[in-house]
Amino acid sequence: MEILLVEDDHALAGSLGDYLGEFGYEVDFARDGRSCLERVRQHEYDLIVMDVAMPRMSGFDTCRQLRREQNETPVLFLTARDALPDKEEGYEAGGDDYLIKPFEPQELIWRIRALMRRGAPRKPRSPRQLGDLIIDPASQSLRHNGVVKVLPALQFSLLNLLADVAPEPVSRHKLEAALWPDGDPPDSDALRTYIYRLRQTLGKPYGNDLIRTVHGKGYRLAIPH
Repeated sequence: MEILLVEDDHALAGSLGDYLGEFGYEVDFARDGRSCLERVRQHEYDLIVMDVAMPRMSGFDTCRQLRREQNETPVLFLTARDALPDKEEGYEAGGDDYLIKPFEPQELIWRIRALMRRGAPRKPRSPRQLGDLIIDPASQSLRHNGVVKVLPALQFSLLNLLADVAPEPVSRHKLEAALWPDGDPPDSDALRTYIYRLRQTLGKPYGNDLIRTVHGKGYRLAIPH
């Protein structure tokens, strides 16, 4: 298994690289976000472990660019930024996990193994059409009556989960388990917050509420006509 470690602290990068090597991982290094992008364009990695606060290009911005280029390599962020809005930004940028510095090296191994159990990244699906709404995984966008809207990663995942069974409802438990497969949501209102944001995203260009609450059953996507 090949890991790209993106870290501008040379001492930390060296010690982490040595530690990961003890567990049989092959580690390549990049000093910042731009170097990371150059490497992943030339070589395919199984996982990217990336610092957030880096010169030239932050880890969050680097991850956003990776996702724009349709690179679905799992990204594990390493950062001292432990506030909830920071974590939210990391997941919205397309990150898959978030480890707070300082951390025990063994926890990094556990998280790497958990990410790898999810399996190989899936290729983006073809666009799907629900009524007048076109959902395009390749560009992570929606199209309706000529209006195109690109969604943040987690909002788009939520929309896809609802679209998979539309117009039938999906329970809160199933949505939370799919969006945060390795643990509980960041807080008890996390799903409600993302539902609200998705409603706002869909409501502004399309003029109606496509995300409906089904009391006692969860949420559903109403197919526009």
